[in-house]
Amino acid sequence: MGELLEDGTADAEPNRKRIEPLLVPMSRAVMKLPAAIGDFTDFFASRFHASNAGRLVRPDKPLSANYKYVPLAYHCRASSIVVSGAEVRRPHGQTKPVDASSPSFGPSNSVDYELELGMFIGTANELGEPVPIAESASHIFGYCLVNDWSARDIQTWESQPLGPFLGKSFATTISPWIVTAEALEPFRVPVFKRPVGDPAPLLYLRSERDQLRGAIDVTLEVYLASQKMRQSGLPPVRLARSHACDLYWTPAQMASHHTSNGCNLRPGDLLATGTVSGPSPDAFGSLLERTENGSKPFDLPSGEMRTFLEDGDEVILRGYCEREGATRIGFGECLGRISPAI
Repeated sequence: MGELLEDGTADAEPNRKRIEPLLVPMSRAVMKLPAAIGDFTDFFASRFHASNAGRLVRPDKPLSANYKYVPLAYHCRASSIVVSGAEVRRPHGQTKPVDASSPSFGPSNSVDYELELGMFIGTANELGEPVPIAESASHIFGYCLVNDWSARDIQTWESQPLGPFLGKSFATTISPWIVTAEALEPFRVPVFKRPVGDPAPLLYLRSERDQLRGAIDVTLEVYLASQKMRQSGLPPVRLARSHACDLYWTPAQMASHHTSNGCNLRPGDLLATGTVSGPSPDAFGSLLERTENGSKPFDLPSGEMRTFLEDGDEVILRGYCEREGATRIGFGECLGRISPAI
């Protein structure tokens, strides 16, 4: 009779070579992208961010006429999504300062981070078949952290009239961990309370359940460590803390609107919220907002000043959910370091 196994059954091949599990210390583990991402869509779901960004170019009317009705988004580049820890190369592109008569081509001088929450699609819909708002949340498998890097000077010049292109597509960093939608159920909260006078969502974007439990209370933070700070042993400094429950649009509304014209989402597709900002400067999720497009520098603990990111700067996003009576859930880190342009 062969050797007994743990479940009490006999091993039919007692002389076979045993394969011991390989234990890898976490410090030596190499993280990979958590999914094969086919498509990537970035939304503009924070009213605070949209207002702050719009105010820089339209002080009297920062929000576009459609913002309160449409979960605005644009199609992004999935091929340049990288996992936390990968370097981010400073991009080249066309830029045109306001006092220049014509554009020039060269490295961006205004590289920025964007503090975002990502959503992975788990269940597909068929081409031509919209997903009703009452069902769309179930199509989202889980969530991650997203830093949708931006070259603001390139973006400003190229965005008229079609929107972001090379100013965004050079890199997007995501955390390697997917926190499942099921795990986040204890942190579901009512939707963001719209200001008095704002219209209610159109019927296809409204369900009672989503209004009562459609938002997720995720705390999001962004930290910065310059090369000089790291060499001096200084810890990263927190630049912002915001909350995903302050988004104007819920994950279900974003997913449902995405399919409302019959567009088919597939397993592994990534949707991002856009920059998650809050009502005060310590909750602004981008340097564009914090420095008012570079016009208001701020100091680092090392004595350096910043308007936008310099080579060697390391940006770390963190996120977590916590409340009394529930287990605290962390999202890990989403880290990227700016390397010089080629």
